[in-house]
Amino acid sequence: MRAVLTRDEMRAADAAALAEVTHGTLVARAGTAVAHAALRILGGAYGKNVTVVVGKGSNGADGRVAAAYLSRRGARVTVVGAGDAPPALAPCDLVIDGAYGTGFHGAYDAPLVASGTPILAIDIASGVDADSGAAPGAATRATHTVTFAALKPGLLQGEGPGHCGEVQVVDIGVSFPIAQAALVEDADVSDLLPPRPRQSNKWASAVGVAAGSAGMEGAAILCARGALAAGSGMVRLGSPGDPSAPWPAEAVRMSLPAAGWAAPFLAQVAKCRALVVGPGLGTGPATAEEIHAVVAGAPVPVVIDADALTALGDVESARALLANRSAPSILTPHDGEYARLTGSPPGEDRLAAARSLAAATGAVVLLKGPLTAVAAPGAAAPDVLLVASGVPALATAGSGDVLCGVIAAFLARGVQAAVAAALAAHVHGRAAAAGPPAGLVAGDLPGLVAGVLGTMAHHG
Repeated sequence: MRAVLTRDEMRAADAAALAEVTHGTLVARAGTAVAHAALRILGGAYGKNVTVVVGKGSNGADGRVAAAYLSRRGARVTVVGAGDAPPALAPCDLVIDGAYGTGFHGAYDAPLVASGTPILAIDIASGVDADSGAAPGAATRATHTVTFAALKPGLLQGEGPGHCGEVQVVDIGVSFPIAQAALVEDADVSDLLPPRPRQSNKWASAVGVAAGSAGMEGAAILCARGALAAGSGMVRLGSPGDPSAPWPAEAVRMSLPAAGWAAPFLAQVAKCRALVVGPGLGTGPATAEEIHAVVAGAPVPVVIDADALTALGDVESARALLANRSAPSILTPHDGEYARLTGSPPGEDRLAAARSLAAATGAVVLLKGPLTAVAAPGAAAPDVLLVASGVPALATAGSGDVLCGVIAAFLARGVQAAVAAALAAHVHGRAAAAGPPAGLVAGDLPGLVAGVLGTMAHHG
């Protein structure tokens, strides 16, 4: 996993580094790294026109080092002070943005740049908040960013990804303790998802699913298929009232009454290692009572999704229900469900929002979105795992049902709750990216998940 440092964590790391080396040394390292990135973008410096916009802080100092380096390599370099920059910069081959860095607050209107000109930002695009990714004003829209020591949350969330372009993390000798947040990468899947043991059986990774109702059978089907694709050896699937549907042949169906179904469901999934409750069950009060009974009575990890999130009510009632559970609970809200639970939307800082709900409920929280944040209450660092593999194609009905099935399968395979949720979200995003660029539907995802997992295991 790749470390993600907030503004305050980065300040502390810089302060610690300055006990070992001088500020000038750090600036020289950073500026040289920027110059090397500029050379890659330009394909060499000789005869190229480069404009460097510099502020008064460390980013400006880094920019001046880069400017001197490129000048020595034969580039024609113009250095422009951020406060004196004209409304539009003269045409050039590359703009290096060193106006403001991670300490910036407020709004910044960057000078206009000729269309098609690459822009290389130092640490983060000027005008983008390093923590939230907010970019009020006309912040720099970089095509490339060189960031130092670790990723910053603002590079990953809010408007940051659209302003920072392709991001390269460069080590300049700033060490730090284990970061409070980390970004999940492909290698983590092969490293952290255990293979199924040679001496195994179908019950060793069995998943129980309570999902679906008349007219919402698809949610149950997609959830079951997601779990099967992610390595569950057995899926026991129950839909209250036993609606008719083209159920997956591999899922073992159970008969559940339309009312009072929690007790028979729990009895029939007693050998399962993880449960899912919620997708497509409905939101009536009687259904909510049954959902509460399943959550309260399950001795294994439970993924609480969709209609089960609605059944929780507000944060206080959710905490009261979950407090007596002996196994982990995983909540999987999108922004609307988060707002219903907490009374307000998550806001710009998704890390803070996920942490807040996890602390308030005592559950692992997977906050879905362009940047998915998984927070675990009381966890040792990192306590937030971030997933940036999602693509717009996932904004389609049923994709979340597949995701909760994948989470449950990883739980049943023995992965710790927050890690299972984060790995599942990463694989889910990679699967969507491997699908058709247009027209992806949720039913495509289970097969794509299986393919992605096979590729990752092979390369691991």
